[in-house]
Amino acid sequence: MVEKNYPFTLTNKKCIERILADDNVAINHMVLPKGEGLPEHYSDSHVYMIVVRGQITLKLNEEEANSHPAGSILNIPYKTKMNVYNAGEEVTELFVVKAPSPKTMRSRENKGS
Repeated sequence: MVEKNYPFTLTNKKCIERILADDNVAINHMVLPKGEGLPEHYSDSHVYMIVVRGQITLKLNEEEANSHPAGSILNIPYKTKMNVYNAGEEVTELFVVKAPSPKTMRSRENKGS
């Protein structure tokens, strides 16, 4: 087989898992029940969030929080302050794609490019 398979967890419980991390891309899978979220942090690459179930609420930099339903693909620029949480009633599930990988972004910054 030429392809590689990267399984992820099917659950309704809180789950944050790294699926893939190489020089090209990092892919995380998250399941966030009502009221769950991530600690405030800054994006460490160009971030794309693919919401596949429920809705995700984002508070970016100093903007008001916005919610985005399943079927949304969101782009968050590099070095953006992020608050990510599930303010909805349903379980939220999303994939987070970071391209290039944070490792590559750090390497580029260290080289000054």
